Amino acid sequence: MVVGFGTGLSLIAAIGAQNAFVLRQGLRREHVPAVVSFCVLADLLLVTAAVAGVGLVLGEVPGLAEAVRWGGVAYLAGYGLLALRRALRPGVLTTDRTGAARPLAPVLGTAAALTFLNPHMLLDLLVLGSLAAAHGDGRWAFAAGVVAASLLWFAGLGFGASRLAGLFARPSAWRVLDGAVAVVMLGLAAGLALV
Repeated sequence: MVVGFGTGLSLIAAIGAQNAFVLRQGLRREHVPAVVSFCVLADLLLVTAAVAGVGLVLGEVPGLAEAVRWGGVAYLAGYGLLALRRALRPGVLTTDRTGAARPLAPVLGTAAALTFLNPHMLLDLLVLGSLAAAHGDGRWAFAAGVVAASLLWFAGLGFGASRLAGLFARPSAWRVLDGAVAVVMLGLAAGLALV
């Protein structure tokens, strides 16, 4: 379980679109429990699928990796361009203490897209499936460690972000955050396109 926890943190904690989205939701105090729960449950589903062998099967489907790669390029580039647009026209932190500034359905739809359309999700399935298989009978304990890391990470990111709300009351802070997200997302898109 400890190895799974460490592996889970190393895979989840990488800067990416999903983490940036959870951070943004936490800063806005908008549907944080729902977003955190969705991300953890999605990871539970994906980790279970990986340990059950789905990742290994997906690796054998002809053309799937290439389709996922180009879909990922488009997705990451689009998200990066949206972040760049926000960086060029920053706002200020607007929060609704009830967490209901935007309807829940579109927020969860974005969380789902950022989770399941992420090209690294397929790679994570393959990696986790292989690592879990190496643990033999302990593969489900390994999976439990990965899911525990997911729970800790997303809860900390979503609920801990509110401590930064004062900083993000200034447009310059949003400009820096969105600019960094844009650079990372566009860099990932370019790297994925050149593979």
